[in-house]
Amino acid sequence: MLETLEAWTGILDDGFGIDVIYLDYRKAFDTVPHSRLISNLQVRGIYGQLLQWIEAFLVGRSMRVMVSGSSSSWVKVSSGVPQGSVLGPILFLVFVNDLPDWVKSSFKMFANDSKLWATISNTTDRKTLQEDLNRLKCWSEKWLLRFNPEKCKVMHVGHSVPTEYTLQKKDQTFKQAEVEEEKDLGIYITNDFKIAKQCKEAAKKAMNVLRTVRRHFPRIHEPTFLILYKAYVRPHFKYCIQAWSPYFKKDTECLEQVQRRATKLINGFKNLKRLKLTTLEKRRLRRDLTETFKIITGREKIDKHEFFEETHAQP
Repeated sequence: MLETLEAWTGILDDGFGIDVIYLDYRKAFDTVPHSRLISNLQVRGIYGQLLQWIEAFLVGRSMRVMVSGSSSSWVKVSSGVPQGSVLGPILFLVFVNDLPDWVKSSFKMFANDSKLWATISNTTDRKTLQEDLNRLKCWSEKWLLRFNPEKCKVMHVGHSVPTEYTLQKKDQTFKQAEVEEEKDLGIYITNDFKIAKQCKEAAKKAMNVLRTVRRHFPRIHEPTFLILYKAYVRPHFKYCIQAWSPYFKKDTECLEQVQRRATKLINGFKNLKRLKLTTLEKRRLRRDLTETFKIITGREKIDKHEFFEETHAQP
């Protein structure tokens, strides 16, 4: 995510627009063909007993569905990698590892989440992006891992020139739906690059947790509150914060307001000092300073007092 946003920011700073296509596989982990996966592993140098062990891990599985004590008949599983296993996601990544080699445009993947984008400066760039989509279709036909054209989306960033991109499915041609925002790895990305939506959603989730805590804990003490707040509420403000750290006052206040409401769950507490909590903004600043200090000194671990003395920051 950080690499992607850094690349997009650089393109926008140069005065160009971006067309981003979010790709969606059709039942990605369940449709990986075993025979092609085994051949892919052989090409990558996996053979002998290790290959036989992986093949035994995949082949010969069966499944059934149980509802209210009644079950269906057993059905053999002829494709897919076992979800919930350690080896399953690794095998899927090996299977799709050569996908970026089929396109000329920029391509990023995280598990089964993929996105394709290109700098848009003229009509040739749009044609190149469409040609890349056609190449991806050829890849999906070769490896039998189908894309879901109905759920693939395109977002225009930094420009509003209407451009149609299509992805074929058998004999049908599907136009990619245009969107102004997309949830990418849990982060709301908008075509204007503002993070107000993400801040609102993070605050909303945190408030839902606070309401649950209030219902189940009519009276709450300081130690209990700190455990619940740090474990269930504050993580919503920390998730991938490096990618969406707020810089507008209204977005910062949107998050701080939730933390202030949280402290009111304890009778008699009106500020953060008695709980030894800092504002979320100070926490982000302290984190950035800590990471910078580690890079400068080349050390993985630092002493807290030494850090504050060296950086002249207040704990």
